[in-house]
Amino acid sequence: MANPGKPAEVKRKLGAKGYKGDVPTGVALLPAVSAIPEPLKPLSGSGLDLWDRTWQRGFTWLSVNTDVQLLQMVCEQLDERDGLRAYVLENIEAWHERSALRELEKSIRSNLSLLGFTPTDRMKLGVAEVKAESKMEQLRKRQNERDQVIVIDSK
Repeated sequence: MANPGKPAEVKRKLGAKGYKGDVPTGVALLPAVSAIPEPLKPLSGSGLDLWDRTWQRGFTWLSVNTDVQLLQMVCEQLDERDGLRAYVLENIEAWHERSALRELEKSIRSNLSLLGFTPTDRMKLGVAEVKAESKMEQLRKRQNERDQVIVIDSK
């Protein structure tokens, strides 16, 4: 790829059109997920793993009330992908199934994006933004740590 796209954080710093403002305000706060909910239908392998990891990492923006159906669908797709991938690896001539595998992977990627699991989508949700620590910030942090060291007098 000759000219890869820039991350949203870089575009915002450069003041690109559509990235000038801060993260959208007026967003309704969802109640935080206190425990990982049970899947709606049985999952296995990769699907169950994705279910657990998603609720652990996306608990700040995922809703048990609204996002659970889509997440269940993605987890089921991932379980289906495992079986289809194993079949394709065993049967090299199965080009129809290989094509179906690629379409399924596109669908999984799209659905994960809808759930906010890409950097761009998290930025749109106002959830997280990666920010590199500058040298000056590192120096200030070290200075603050040194200032907070408590000297114990020995008597």
